[in-house]
Amino acid sequence: MNGAQIIVKILEEQGIDTLFGYPGGMILPLYDALYDAKDIKQILVTHEQNAAHAADGYARATGKVGVCIATSGPGATNLVTGIATAFMDSIPVVAITGQVDTGLLGRDSFQETDILDVTMPITKHNYKVKNPAKLAETLRDAFKIAKKGRPGPVLVDIPRDILLNEAPYHKPDEVSAKNAEPDADFKICAAEAAEVICQAERPVIIVGGGVVSANASKEVIAFAEHFDLPIVYTLMGIGGVPRSHKNVLGFAGMHGKKAANNAIANADLVISLGSRFADRQTGNLSKYTVETKFIHIDIDPAEIDKNIASSIGLAGNMKKILAMLMSRSPLHKLDKWWETIRSWKSEYAYDYAVNRLTLPWALNHIARATAGKEFAFATDVGQHQMWCALHLRVEEPRTWFTSGGLGTMGFGLPAAMGAQVAYVNSGSKRRVIHVAGDGGIKMTGNEYYTIARLNLPIISIIVNNRSLGMIRQLQNVYYNERYIACELDYDMDYAGYAKSFGINTFNVSTSDEFADAFAKAVAEEDKPHVIVVNLHRSFVEPMIKGGAKINEFVDFK
Repeated sequence: MNGAQIIVKILEEQGIDTLFGYPGGMILPLYDALYDAKDIKQILVTHEQNAAHAADGYARATGKVGVCIATSGPGATNLVTGIATAFMDSIPVVAITGQVDTGLLGRDSFQETDILDVTMPITKHNYKVKNPAKLAETLRDAFKIAKKGRPGPVLVDIPRDILLNEAPYHKPDEVSAKNAEPDADFKICAAEAAEVICQAERPVIIVGGGVVSANASKEVIAFAEHFDLPIVYTLMGIGGVPRSHKNVLGFAGMHGKKAANNAIANADLVISLGSRFADRQTGNLSKYTVETKFIHIDIDPAEIDKNIASSIGLAGNMKKILAMLMSRSPLHKLDKWWETIRSWKSEYAYDYAVNRLTLPWALNHIARATAGKEFAFATDVGQHQMWCALHLRVEEPRTWFTSGGLGTMGFGLPAAMGAQVAYVNSGSKRRVIHVAGDGGIKMTGNEYYTIARLNLPIISIIVNNRSLGMIRQLQNVYYNERYIACELDYDMDYAGYAKSFGINTFNVSTSDEFADAFAKAVAEEDKPHVIVVNLHRSFVEPMIKGGAKINEFVDFK
């Protein structure tokens, strides 16, 4: 076999049924080999960045490794934003890039770029294959590294002559995985953590994206119920626990629910499960940590004490760690703490009874209309993303797709596409509801072409408030309302844009119009729809003050 045929064999070994990409001269031998690969669907996207985001969305929806391919030079560099997005959110993706022939490397050849140096800071590992004898082994290692421990993207750069020339292939060696027993020191730390939990009077759990990656949702719920602990979640932790569970307070952080943020601010113990205490989660770090103890459970030892020092750190398999902690029985009930929390929930409950269409109202309508049904949610980045985190009710893991760490505008639509392809491939009737702002949709809206071509039944909602809403909000709070480069006063016909791809489109400006459009989009289960929601400019509330404690909020004018 030649190198390209070997790659196809490795993809088949790994159970890859779909990959996303865009052809070019240096990767064309792989496309030629895919011609005969009947069990692998290749999705031609409109831009390589979208291939990376789609592979990311596929991985988030399935828990498998997503795969994207691109040619050398601009094809490879166009993947960079998507690779960085996957890296920041710990998503397993393998990116395969073509490269100029080995004899042309380092000569500034046509479409030559040193993609290894470009992507080194944003990949778990990357490879350039120069020896055909190493090709199969390298590909297998790439998939292993992408999945192992804390997941993340791996890039494999392959010169064209390696793809074209014969290379050796052998079947993978069977390697039995050994489960190491926790050592004595680890058991002592776990026992110390369990004692701290039992002694706490105002504890709270923070659920992060690591809960989803570890497939530990059931174990987290059992742990919370065992000690009767309140739960908040980060942006990446949405779906890690059911929003409707009685212990769940909701989204916490810079734009978190007031009850959730108050619980963290007043807690004497914070138990972080698969979250890295990023700045959007903590606010002012010195105020966040005052008079609070921390237990930090994470698969990645490097995260322990990185942002929060002097925590009890337990790095390893989350399911096993939680089982160890639950070997202790609670010492006392938390009735007084729960009474305080219920008072916050009542005081700060959101009032959806408004006389005009707002996005919180629309998202609450979606939450009620989709309750108990098979839907997933993908967002872009900006105000709408925060409103979605606050007002949607995500009940299951791997049904929430958003760019958390990198905050990538344009992520939502191609990620929704990747997830929807995964559902269609598996025979699932689950549909993706995608929400984007009028800023981000301009960046990757060309992927409506692919969605229409494949007839993927995504319901895409474009929030048209004629502004880069989050930029405008930050200029309101921090720049004395000196609005610049944020107000989109040119009236773009978003409905016409979506219709140009052949997608059924609704243009709405009232709550009744939205409810009617959404009902029609849900009823037509076998095709994509776009709903353009025309709104007044407004601000996301709550929002914590700059440099303040997590429960000190901006009072908008």
